[in-house]
Amino acid sequence: MTGRERREQLILISRTLFAEKGFDGTSIEEIAATAQVSKPVVYEHFGGKEGVYAVVVDREMQKLLSMITEALSASHSLIKLERAALALLQYIEESSEGFRILVRDSHAASGTGSFASLISEIASQVEDVLADEFSSRGYDPKLAPMYAQMLVGMVALTGQWWLDVRKPGREEVAAHLVNLAWNGLTGLNPQPAITVATRALPTAAKPLRPSDKELRELERAREKELKEAEKARQKELREAEKARVRELKERERLLKEAEKERERVLKEAEKVREREEKLRQREARLAERAARLGQGEEIRPNSLDQQE
Repeated sequence: MTGRERREQLILISRTLFAEKGFDGTSIEEIAATAQVSKPVVYEHFGGKEGVYAVVVDREMQKLLSMITEALSASHSLIKLERAALALLQYIEESSEGFRILVRDSHAASGTGSFASLISEIASQVEDVLADEFSSRGYDPKLAPMYAQMLVGMVALTGQWWLDVRKPGREEVAAHLVNLAWNGLTGLNPQPAITVATRALPTAAKPLRPSDKELRELERAREKELKEAEKARQKELREAEKARVRELKERERLLKEAEKERERVLKEAEKVREREEKLRQREARLAERAARLGQGEEIRPNSLDQQE
């Protein structure tokens, strides 16, 4: 085995052990024994357990970052989000051991920081996507870094959960992730704030009884929020009704087109049937004439033959 092959073997073996037992639970002796080499061989290639761990972590981070970066090269923001979510889930599915290593509490020996630093790197790429989206919708693009951390964190935590459950499938999980993230973004409030009722809650261990004036203000705030919620609900209902009408019209159009196509096919079939019937009649006449000729009878052309 060449030096390069031996190094690669040690990396793969260490990757499996780190994923199963973590950095502290894995020893140089165990790595060497599994590879069937002596400890000095491991020291020669990596200088120690810290060295091989740093290589393993760096490889996994680069692999995941490259998949995410490629996904974010799509043109439309929604497609970028879908492909990024799928890329993470694909990495988890195909490189479960690597993901387990990344999401463990990173050891200082990794040299590349913790899983949080990886999330930050991915979030920094997502910032540009969100900044463009925010600008086009009239939101402050300066908030994009914060929202990028929220978005990537949501996807990453979902990935950690899916690492063990693996249900539902990769594409279905990605679809639900994008549904929450994208539809949340499309209805984003440009200036979100905590409700008055929540802000008015006392923070002391023993809450003080609010005054009558505060109670009236809380009641007015609650009524206002209820009205706004009702208006939003009515708007959603109207939009849903419009979508339903559009869907019905589209379905009706497709049915009409299908009916026209069916009629066309039936007409074509009828024409074919008529041609086949004429051909059958002609073949029958020819067979009859041949039979009569065989019997020595004189053949006189009939009207149908003359027409032909």
